[in-house]
Amino acid sequence: MPSPQKAKGSAWERDVAKFLSGLYGESFIRAPGSGAYVGGSNKARKEILHEGQVRAFKGDIVPGQSFPKFNAECKFYKQFSFHRLLQPEPLPQLEEWISQLMDVADPGDFNILIMKFNQVGKFIAIESKHKSKSKNYIDYWSNTTGSNWRISNFEEFFTRNSDLVKTLCA
Repeated sequence: MPSPQKAKGSAWERDVAKFLSGLYGESFIRAPGSGAYVGGSNKARKEILHEGQVRAFKGDIVPGQSFPKFNAECKFYKQFSFHRLLQPEPLPQLEEWISQLMDVADPGDFNILIMKFNQVGKFIAIESKHKSKSKNYIDYWSNTTGSNWRISNFEEFFTRNSDLVKTLCA
């Protein structure tokens, strides 16, 4: 039986997949295993797997057919220190999540970190280079990637940027 934290994370991944399926009219599903299957020391596995297999083991969400460059990591935590985003020091928790996301990324992927925090809300983080539209956001410099990441509200992001995501993932 999975731990309560693992069950909570899995439920969030299923919710995200259901949301994306409804938004795009394609089948997005929770990945059957961990992104670590093709990440870290297992990157060589990508060389022997076909594209569909790699997509099934990359990140937390297996995307629809027309989203081959979609790479997502989902996190559901009790709390997050948003105030630390405005400090000059890196935020270790966020750096770890970005590292997990980018560990399985291929060049040209659209990488998105999808986060939920108890009694706070749902958020996304994407590389700022994508020029997404949002009313309110925070740009965060990641030491992991050496680039800016834009953090914004989950619902607003997809309302304003669903076409951008589809284009970047094609």
